[in-house]
Amino acid sequence: MAELKLPELAEGVNEAVVSFWHFKEGDSIKEGDEVVEMATDKAAFNVPSKASGQLKKIVAKEGETVNVGGVLAIIE
Repeated sequence: MAELKLPELAEGVNEAVVSFWHFKEGDSIKEGDEVVEMATDKAAFNVPSKASGQLKKIVAKEGETVNVGGVLAIIE
């Protein structure tokens, strides 16, 4: 099992909002797939998966704010 977490962002930026999930729970994903789009007040960006497997659970729903290091999803 692996956790998809919000990576470090630009200096002074400590959180981002979940804009759009490119996959839904139960989907198979591969390492490197862009799983979720995040947005800050300055930019939008995608978070890639660091593991292959099944998107078991989406922890952060669209519209939610997540702090750097916060869990976005569980990959099994």
